[in-house]
Parts: sequence; structure tokens; C-alpha cells
Amino acid sequence: MAIQPNHFYASALKHADQNKQLIFTTGKTKSLQINAKASNARQLIQSGAIQPFTPKEAAAAMKEGFMLLDIRPIWETEKARVKGSLHVPLFVEDRDYSAITLLKKWVHFGYIGLWTGQKFTMFNPNFVRQVEAAVPDKESKLLVACGEGLRSMMAASKLYEGGYRNLGWLAGGFNRAIEGDFPEIEGKEKLQYATIGGVSYYFLRLLLLLQAVGKSD
Repeated sequence: MAIQPNHFYASALKHADQNKQLIFTTGKTKSLQINAKASNARQLIQSGAIQPFTPKEAAAAMKEGFMLLDIRPIWETEKARVKGSLHVPLFVEDRDYSAITLLKKWVHFGYIGLWTGQKFTMFNPNFVRQVEAAVPDKESKLLVACGEGLRSMMAASKLYEGGYRNLGWLAGGFNRAIEGDFPEIEGKEKLQYATIGGVSYYFLRLLLLLQAVGKSD
């Protein structure tokens, strides 16, 4: 049976998530905040206050007036992004260089950063204000998206609290997208692989090369 890149990616995420829980890289308080935001977002989606869209449905939603709001960090959007999308990151690189933060960064790199390529981040304190500056009309339709779907759930929840009421959520994130789901992609990577970095990126490239060789035989 051929190994699917998406299965490989899911395994990488599972590895990273388990280690995040073990080393508390963002601290207990931030972990509780993330869980609370995600829980609130799920309730909003279940109630219909936030409308879920699959990647396949996203292009049609954009034609109907939804603006795609990409909330991934800049190192992911630089790899691949949907042309015409608005980029406001929910998480930004933590540039605190105090002793305790440097220790956290060192542990983060050893357990997560080296494997996934993800940097040590913090909530963007200006997220809602930056969205408001770009989209001041809170009746505007915003389709909030990220790589896997969790960060965009939190972002949609924050925007709902900020007064936006026509919100959509990209279920499963860009990682569930396939060729043709979005009309035009910018960047050097495939959209569904833009979250992958670090050592796992080279494993992915090797896997894709082996699959290509297998198809040619």
C-alpha cells in the first residue's frame, strides 16, 4: 500500500502536538486560553453563527462575496497562499529574549521546531485591530483559514467577539485542499504542504520522490 503524504503530515502533527503538551512551550495559561477559544468556536460553528466550508466549497463562497482571511504565520504564507487573500497572522514569532523565554525556545526547538520547522510563537495582540484596519465593515463576509483548521477556529471566535457576524471557517484547513480547489496559488510549494517544515519537510520530499519513481516504473 502506498503511503499518502497527508497521512505522513498527520503523523508529524500528532508528534508535534504530543510534545507540545509535554513541554508546555507556551505555558499553562496560554494553553487554557487556546482550549477556551477552540471550545467557544466549536459552539459558534454548531449554532450556525460561523459557517463551515470545505476547501472544495471555498472557491464558490469567495465568488459569493467571502474574502479569504489567511491567519497563518508569515513563514507559512511565504511558501504558498491563495492569490488575492488577506493575510493577518493570529500567531507571531515571540521575540522576547528573557532567560526563561530563551529556555522555552531551546526546549521548543529540540522537541518541535527541529522536526516541524515551526517557530516559537505568541498570540498576535493586534490581530483584531489589524483585521479591522483592513476590513472596517463588520458586515463583510470573511472566510477564516489556516493550515489545519484549529488556529482559524480561534481566530473566527476572536473576530466574532470583535463584532464580525458574517464569518466562515475553512474546515480542515488548507491541508485538506487538493489541486483545483482554489483557482490560483502563489508561492513555491503546494498549498497543502506549506505548514510542513524542518526535518519532516525533507522526509516529505523523499516520500514524494519515491512515489514519483514508483509511478514511472
